Amino acid sequence: MESQTGVVFDIQRAALHDGPGVRTVVFLKGCLLRCAWCHNPESWIEEPEVAAEPDSSGQLRAFGRRMPVDEVMRIVLRDRVYYEASGGGLTLSGGEPTLQFDFCRSLLAVARRNGLHTCLDTSGYAGEQAFAELLPLVDLFLFDYKLTNSEEHRRWTGAGNELILANLDFLYRSGANIILRCPLLPGINDAEEDISAIALLNQKYPALRGIEILPYHDTGQYKSGLLGLCPPEPRIPVPSEEMQQQYRQILAARGVRLAN
Repeated sequence: MESQTGVVFDIQRAALHDGPGVRTVVFLKGCLLRCAWCHNPESWIEEPEVAAEPDSSGQLRAFGRRMPVDEVMRIVLRDRVYYEASGGGLTLSGGEPTLQFDFCRSLLAVARRNGLHTCLDTSGYAGEQAFAELLPLVDLFLFDYKLTNSEEHRRWTGAGNELILANLDFLYRSGANIILRCPLLPGINDAEEDISAIALLNQKYPALRGIEILPYHDTGQYKSGLLGLCPPEPRIPVPSEEMQQQYRQILAARGVRLAN
């Protein structure tokens, strides 16, 4: 299992916003969605890439390298003392980590053997069987919910949301611990329809661990330029602090249990 390899494009230690406690987040390449607001466009293609344009230092940046499980876990386990003190552990993110299924499963299994808390940050856009097999290895799912209308979802991400909603229901009915993560995208998903849908999901799934609002930020624009990708039109505005607070207040007034 430790010799299983996968393509990793980043490892962030001492992370505080991707699950409980102090965590190490391992970002795996590969994603089937093409979200217009994606802040990790370097995650879309599963294989390692080299930037099409030089960065600010004039270098062509490499995105991703193939790593064996044991090398990744040596990095993760360096901070075991912090995990034990804070209730933290390993978070797998991406991209969509389930696309590198064997590698993802192996990392989670080794983390579990070492007594680490595990999180899976997922778009939900994968086969149900993948989630069924990973369920015993994941302590907490950080599950994305982007848009209510399936056609709008397809317009902005490249796919409808039926499979995503089915997987959310499957995980919930299977007893998974889930935090629903909702990006705040002004002009895209901040209308009454979307607010009402989040409130309804909160009612439908009362045992959710909470709903987290993630305000859009535009760091992906810079990386899209390095990769030679055209930025989406129209450009998405970054929500102000006031807008974020108002959005959370509206949801809280409707009984939504916010996780942030």
